[in-house]
Amino acid sequence: MKNVTDSFVSLGYWPSAGSFGLNTDILATNPINLSVVIGILVFFGKGVLSDLLDNRKQRILNTIRNSEELRGGAVEQLEKARARLRKVEMEADQFRVNGYSEIEREKLNLINSTYKTLGQLENYKNETIRFEQQRAINQVRQRVFQQALQGALGTLNSCLTNELHLRTISANIGVLGVMKGITY
Repeated sequence: MKNVTDSFVSLGYWPSAGSFGLNTDILATNPINLSVVIGILVFFGKGVLSDLLDNRKQRILNTIRNSEELRGGAVEQLEKARARLRKVEMEADQFRVNGYSEIEREKLNLINSTYKTLGQLENYKNETIRFEQQRAINQVRQRVFQQALQGALGTLNSCLTNELHLRTISANIGVLGVMKGITY
């Protein structure tokens, strides 16, 4: 650094510089140099700075516009989603009501079907009971008839002698022969 200041100091002593010279006093020249540099920066940098600020402003405005558009789209989608939700809720309520109605209808159909089946079973039971009663009555009649027949045969066998037995057989054969047109 000393070489740089020495070169400026040596420029101040040149005789061709005449009345023009460099002041090497740093404290005296610093505010002047700073004001010159700031003036040049303001003069030439004003356009660059305003362009940078305009670009930044434009980007901010574009971001705000995009945000507003996105917000509008989101609000629209939210409204559509709410409308779909209301529609789905209404359909769910309708399904629920229809489901309850269908359940009640099926319940009534099942009850009616059960009563009908019970009636048919009752009729079948009554028919079965009548059939079994008739069968029991027929069995009792057969037994009574068999016992009466056995009793009659026993009585006949005990009362009949061989001669009476032969006469009865002959008479019955005669009756049968007459019925058939055959005589003995």
